[in-house]
Amino acid sequence: MNEEQAILDFFSQPENLPLALSVAEQMDKLRGQMNNRFWQEFLARLNALIKEHELAWRVELTEDKNAPDSLVGLHCTALTEQQLYLRPMMEQQYLGGECRVYFGLIWNTAPAPDQLGSAHVSNLKASLQKAGFKSNESFLAWQWTMFHPRRKDFLLSYARQPEKLLDDVLTIFSTLLIDHRELIEQANEVLKTTQPRSLSASLDRLRDELLD
Repeated sequence: MNEEQAILDFFSQPENLPLALSVAEQMDKLRGQMNNRFWQEFLARLNALIKEHELAWRVELTEDKNAPDSLVGLHCTALTEQQLYLRPMMEQQYLGGECRVYFGLIWNTAPAPDQLGSAHVSNLKASLQKAGFKSNESFLAWQWTMFHPRRKDFLLSYARQPEKLLDDVLTIFSTLLIDHRELIEQANEVLKTTQPRSLSASLDRLRDELLD
């Protein structure tokens, strides 16, 4: 009998079950606290990287929509006012019974077809796909990481060697921010000045209605 089964057998006994449930409840709280601390400390690391490389991003933590006290990641926002742009992000997703971290470039709002198909956006997408990123309607690029923030191996690594773990996560995210920096900046600069045709058409219809 292995150690895990022995523990399960012990706690499954009726006289030990109250203790098991109490420990499980406290461990859930501890996992949540460690999860929040991880994202807060990673935010500090990321801000230092952005300052070092003079990147034009402001980083904000992302909260769970169903649990405002729970952090699930972070995202970058542009320093200047811009209606549409691609922003780097990293987040944990609950999938297959456990959380896993992914990252990529997400649209801050839905683009028009002509914006989606612009040459600079297409070049960026092709470069990221060559680097192993996937794409869908919401994400120009996204990719899973090896990190599972609520799993035992992750939590033990974070408790024993937090600096190394944070550095490992930052190294992965920096491949997006630094390696593809020029193409991201070029795409966002074009998006800043590109007016979607759908918007122009709707404005034309509005003018016609006002003139009738």
